[in-house]
Amino acid sequence: MPAGPAATWEVLADVESVAACMPGAKITERIDERHYKGTVTVKVGPATLSFRGDVEVKQLDAANRSLNMAAKGTDGSGSSAASLELTAVVRATGDGMSALTGSCEASVSGRAATFGGRMMDTVADQILRQFAANFAARVQARQPPPPANGPQEQAGQSPPSTGSAPVASPDAPINALALLWVVAKGWFRSVFSRKSA
Repeated sequence: MPAGPAATWEVLADVESVAACMPGAKITERIDERHYKGTVTVKVGPATLSFRGDVEVKQLDAANRSLNMAAKGTDGSGSSAASLELTAVVRATGDGMSALTGSCEASVSGRAATFGGRMMDTVADQILRQFAANFAARVQARQPPPPANGPQEQAGQSPPSTGSAPVASPDAPINALALLWVVAKGWFRSVFSRKSA
């Protein structure tokens, strides 16, 4: 993470900010400090599934800088249900920065389960990677800008571009086809590596 552990934990402890980092997720109502209402939108080709449900903060441990939250809901037609549990921990690194580690477990039932239950672990991994990228961007946005006294700023020049890839908007729905393409490539690789062995 582009900040020290205290600053990174500040973002992680803000549950609404954390939910906003999850692709396609949005907090719509705060019930109390541990319970929220929210939505998750999943785009599958031309179709879009929108799940409405509950978010519960199971653990928010400032001493260990760890968060555990769970969400579950159903789509508008009631034909599909989904649940997700996220655990995240902020750890200090030797360079004065910090690292965010965690795990994500997701499951679906009903019509959405046609994607294949055995693929959900890989899909959850992809969601977790997107979450981490969005979270890092949010941490970076909270950091004070560097002092404007570098030689390029003094000369009226802009600093060079880092060339880093833009982070997808957290408000964008989860693109299930893109995630499943990653899953499929991994599956084909595993099949062909077994055959060649």
